[in-house]
Amino acid sequence: MPLTLEAIGAVEPIRTAALRSQVTGVLLKLHFQEGQDVKQGDLLFEIDSRPFQNAVRSTEADLERLQVQLGTAQAQVARYRSLNEQSMVSKEQFQAISDSERALQAQIASSKAANANAKLQLEYCSIRAPLSGRTGNVGAHEGDLVRASDAAVSLVTIHQLSPIYVTFGVPQQNLATISRYRSEGAIAVTAAPSGTEEATDKGQLTFIDNAVEATTGTIKLKATFPNDALRLWPGQFASIRITLAEPEMLTVPTIAVQNDQKGQHVFVVTANQTAELRDVVVERSFGGDSVIAKGLSVGETIITDGHLRVLPGRPVDVKSPLNEGDSATRGNIPGRGRGNPKAPGSAETAAPASGTPTP
Repeated sequence: MPLTLEAIGAVEPIRTAALRSQVTGVLLKLHFQEGQDVKQGDLLFEIDSRPFQNAVRSTEADLERLQVQLGTAQAQVARYRSLNEQSMVSKEQFQAISDSERALQAQIASSKAANANAKLQLEYCSIRAPLSGRTGNVGAHEGDLVRASDAAVSLVTIHQLSPIYVTFGVPQQNLATISRYRSEGAIAVTAAPSGTEEATDKGQLTFIDNAVEATTGTIKLKATFPNDALRLWPGQFASIRITLAEPEMLTVPTIAVQNDQKGQHVFVVTANQTAELRDVVVERSFGGDSVIAKGLSVGETIITDGHLRVLPGRPVDVKSPLNEGDSATRGNIPGRGRGNPKAPGSAETAAPASGTPTP
């Protein structure tokens, strides 16, 4: 008899990326279609790279010029060092030549950084997929001028669809129970898109938030689903069922449990075929079954239909249920004819109390 919790969750991708241009230029070519599945590293957009190629060549020329100047300065330092040791030049003159060499070395380091930055800007002209997923609506097309400063508009958004998250909340009163069962093993979670009759997806609880929402008194949870069939879609609502455990419990059909002013009870068929009113305590219900915490034993026969004609201590005549095709012969069965109502103390159907888990 599964011990479950139910909630409404929202589907969200585990990874998502909104692509924007890091350079300003004309968009030359799109290498994909809207809604296409792409892999990490695939080329998606190509921006006109000619201005950036020119910038790379310019920085390379500056770097080469400085390296020539540095070679000349190093030769002067080597020549003036020997003259300085022989006291043929002043120390100030030798120091000025040495400072010129060091300044050129600093300029070369700066030129190398400028060259590396120019090459990086050139790489930004090719926009590639940062993750594997499905592309959405394209925000720019071939011939458009894209700007690095335009952070409000993305070129395209990529969502990872498999695996995927479903985020939902449960009352904080259930937190201790969930934590206890999670410490014993993985907790199974099923999800079904709201408003559909499709088969449910199976996943596992993978995240419990580190704080309770003070305004709602709920704790946020996340379950991860393989989503191989892509039934779960980002932004979609889904019905969630958390199965904490599946213990064997004493169950009866929920229809057998009756309510009165004193509480809940069932009618039990005794060994001498009389009805006995038995007070019971229902722990919980699942599907069409109710878990009986107190009042019944495994194997006892209980009445599931015709309760209005049952009186405690009176004989019970157990009838077999009719099939749909037997409706034409309904008047030939004792106690079911329109002119022969059942006498008080009789019941239409009965079922044994079950001690096995309900699927």
